[in-house]
Amino acid sequence: MTDSPFVLVLARQDSPQLARLSNIPHLIVHSEAELAQAPRNAAAILLWSGSRDLLRAAFLAHPEVRWIHSRLAGLDTILFPELVSSPVPLTNGTGVFSQSLGEFALAMILYFAKDFPRMLRNKAAHRWEEFDVDEIAGQTAGIVGYGDIGRAVARRAHAMGMKVLALKRHAPAGGDPLIEQFYKPADLHEMLGCCDYVIVSAPLTPETRHMLSDAAFAAMKTGAVVINVGRGPVIDQLALITALNQKKIRGAGLDVFEHEPIPADDPIWSFENVFISPHTADHTHDWFDQAMHLFLRQYDRFRKGEQLENIVDKHLGY
Repeated sequence: MTDSPFVLVLARQDSPQLARLSNIPHLIVHSEAELAQAPRNAAAILLWSGSRDLLRAAFLAHPEVRWIHSRLAGLDTILFPELVSSPVPLTNGTGVFSQSLGEFALAMILYFAKDFPRMLRNKAAHRWEEFDVDEIAGQTAGIVGYGDIGRAVARRAHAMGMKVLALKRHAPAGGDPLIEQFYKPADLHEMLGCCDYVIVSAPLTPETRHMLSDAAFAAMKTGAVVINVGRGPVIDQLALITALNQKKIRGAGLDVFEHEPIPADDPIWSFENVFISPHTADHTHDWFDQAMHLFLRQYDRFRKGEQLENIVDKHLGY
């Protein structure tokens, strides 16, 4: 295949990265009204921004679609039954966000190990107070969900001398030099009991929703820190608040939450031992550019009839 397939782009017109599509036959729409006026001959759909309802309407209106690409990595908000059951491949933005999220996880580990909150409180109080801090070398990091983000976390934790454990449905046959031991989902609590830091990087699926709830927090060390760079609802936030209130864990570093934005009266705001990032840990200055670069690379593969990268299992949701 050497032609230039037509792409239906679901996006706002004001995104500057869309200018890079100038050499590709495409049409940008951002509402069902605009979609109704569009020709129905798209070979591919790029979901740059827009809702699941708009994507579904576009998919149903374009029977010749042979590929759909989502700018984002998470798929829980865009999948719908007709797409899941169809043979049309769906690819996502895996890889664009992983390095920054790996850095955020490492930052959270160091934030608690060096007790930066105490240093900041003392600075605000003009108080000189010496105290002991922890080395993270030799401590154990457990990664819940060992995909691309999990590997980015593991590379950094391993480089810092940490022992790294990972939860994965299917462990690599040849192992992984970064991982001391793999655990299956059924053995989650066993792994959690070994961890000083628990890093959640799992996608959101029916199986992972509230994977970390009361029983999981009860299985953790009282000095454990929970870090979430995956999807908010993988952690039962009410159970997390209970664990924090009862001092079952040391603290949490969170980039994602069960409900976003966090309501002003949510008790999670009040904990001094909770670091809150407003879902911006992967918002680097060039992440939109990287996302477009990935799509253009994928489009070139699609145009040539080559194997696409990042094909997701729509039934599993990742």
